[in-house]
Amino acid sequence: MATRNHNAAAAAAAAPQLHHNRGGVPALGKQKAAAAGRADAMNRRAPLGDIGNVRAAEGKLQPQEQVSRPATRSFAAQLVKANSIKNAAIAPARPAPRKASAKPPPPPPEHVIEISSDSDQSKTQSESSASSVRSRRKVINTLTSVLSARSKAACGITDKPRQLIEDIDKLDVNNELAVVDYIEDIYAFYKTAQHESRPCDYIDAQVEINSKMRAILADWIIEVHHKFELMPETLYLTMYIIDQYLSLQPVLRRELQLVGVSAMLIACKYEEIWAPEVNDFILISDSAYSREQILSMEKGILNRIEWNLTVPTSYMFLVRFIKAASSGIKIDKEMENMVFFFAELSLMQYGLVTHLPSMVAASAVYAARLTLKRAPLWTDTLKHHTGFKESEIMECTKMLVSAHLTAPESKLKVVYKKYSSEQFGGVALRPPAVEICK
Repeated sequence: MATRNHNAAAAAAAAPQLHHNRGGVPALGKQKAAAAGRADAMNRRAPLGDIGNVRAAEGKLQPQEQVSRPATRSFAAQLVKANSIKNAAIAPARPAPRKASAKPPPPPPEHVIEISSDSDQSKTQSESSASSVRSRRKVINTLTSVLSARSKAACGITDKPRQLIEDIDKLDVNNELAVVDYIEDIYAFYKTAQHESRPCDYIDAQVEINSKMRAILADWIIEVHHKFELMPETLYLTMYIIDQYLSLQPVLRRELQLVGVSAMLIACKYEEIWAPEVNDFILISDSAYSREQILSMEKGILNRIEWNLTVPTSYMFLVRFIKAASSGIKIDKEMENMVFFFAELSLMQYGLVTHLPSMVAASAVYAARLTLKRAPLWTDTLKHHTGFKESEIMECTKMLVSAHLTAPESKLKVVYKKYSSEQFGGVALRPPAVEICK
């Protein structure tokens, strides 16, 4: 009985509060009076407009119709609980910070709750931080910067935009034979290994041989190589074996061609899949040497150079540098033929024997770009992959351009005729870049 009286007293105490919050809920003592009109009131009740029990009428916000409903004990308890949850849920959030210069926001309309989202706050904060960063990054012309700019202007130095080093292997990512993952390390090793086992200036040590005889031998070797349709690696390795052997061993004049034949036989066995036989070399040399002489000289050359045949020749660098000259796009065939034209001219120049293979290859690329009038002549990509500045290869380039200039009138025309044919695009017929020789 005491519990029942206590619950009745609590419900009676909550009735005024319910009347204040709900607007049309009668007290407990009037339940009988309101019961008769309950059905009529429920039929007249409109649906909720939104969470705030607000609906729009003719473009304006108006409060919804109030409903009279009797409050039982359980219903009163539910109303008290719902009222406390509603008051906690619709608590207004803290407004977003605004700039001092902005006008204060207008007050919100009646019965409308203003809630600022996190995106608005973050947007305002980012704008304020961006303005502060711009103010901090304001350029200030100091005395040092002004004097430096004037000094550069007086010396003719201008701030040129930095050229980017292009990825020349981007088209070969899916080509397993291109070994893109290891190619940089391979050529770094080549550049280190090229300093070992290099030919020296041997002409003065040779009694019966001079540079002109060597040029005649090189011209004949290039012709034999072209007739046999051998791989380009074979030609450059043959000339390396000849120069390396002549650096270590004096040779008689009558044996010079024998050295060339045996050196080509060695190179063919090392590089070719189907190497020419000894009889083929006997025939190509017009039976000047017997089989025993060729095989004996082959053995003597291998022993003298200590069987060291795995060396980086200029051809290995030519392939890489031509790719760098094409800047990662499809190889320019005219550029490629012109580079190989200068590279084979270099094989006949004794003055380039002591130069590094990478320098000779870089000079051939520079001479080709100069002859074909490609601009710029020397890019940052070429400088990165060759490792040479433009000034460092100028001496070798002048020798190659001079050889091109005198090739039409020379008696040794194998290279010139070879690259004047349609098979190689007739690149030898292009006018030489004589301006570099002045």
